[in-house]
Amino acid sequence: MTDHHPFDSIRIVMLRTWHPGNIGSALRAMKTMGFSRLILVAPNQFPHEDTVTMAAGADDLIDHVEVVNSLEEAIAGCNLVVGTSARSRSFPWPMLTSRECGEKLVAEAQGGEVALVFGQETSGMTNEELQLCHFHVSIDANPDYPVLNVASAVQILCYEIRQASLALESQPAEYTDPVPYPDTRQMEQFYDQLELALGDIHFIIRQHPGKVMTKLHRFFNRARPEQEELNILRGILSRIRQNAKVK
Repeated sequence: MTDHHPFDSIRIVMLRTWHPGNIGSALRAMKTMGFSRLILVAPNQFPHEDTVTMAAGADDLIDHVEVVNSLEEAIAGCNLVVGTSARSRSFPWPMLTSRECGEKLVAEAQGGEVALVFGQETSGMTNEELQLCHFHVSIDANPDYPVLNVASAVQILCYEIRQASLALESQPAEYTDPVPYPDTRQMEQFYDQLELALGDIHFIIRQHPGKVMTKLHRFFNRARPEQEELNILRGILSRIRQNAKVK
């Protein structure tokens, strides 16, 4: 037997949190659903007395909060990253409902690290940050007032993850061993190699790639190549680069 908790592989990430009280409220929301792993990216103020006040009975989690400077650091090593966002974007990303989000995170947390990312209270996530996510999740709310406090959003999605985890425990036969997927670092290495190869064959201008790389990010994030498939793609890119240099 192992002491590993099924939620240990699930990171809750909060970006540039402005009000320290929201960190405490998020910790309280997490603890009620059995989560304890929170990563803060460049918070405005932390630690802070408002965090302790709003955490209430979850203040024991404060000492375990990780603080990093970028989203790339927060999701390093993750096989799956889901970002919270609205549906109206210049480049629509694969969207999940809150229920689908819970099911996907639980399924893939069985075989590796996963992350659920929440944006800054007023500005949300930037397009660059959203491009680092495999999927986006949007909470179905009143269309006339779809406004949720970040801690409320954390509560809802953690609840959905918990429900999916309980379903997994009650019906384990329906789940198979997780497919190995590349982590975020491996995917970024692939995108770098892809951009270089496209530059070598003059498909894009490296200094001004336009929207091509953004669209290719979206395509491969949607396709979710497995580890072996990514190795094949990288081998193809290596041969393309070799042939381009010969010419």
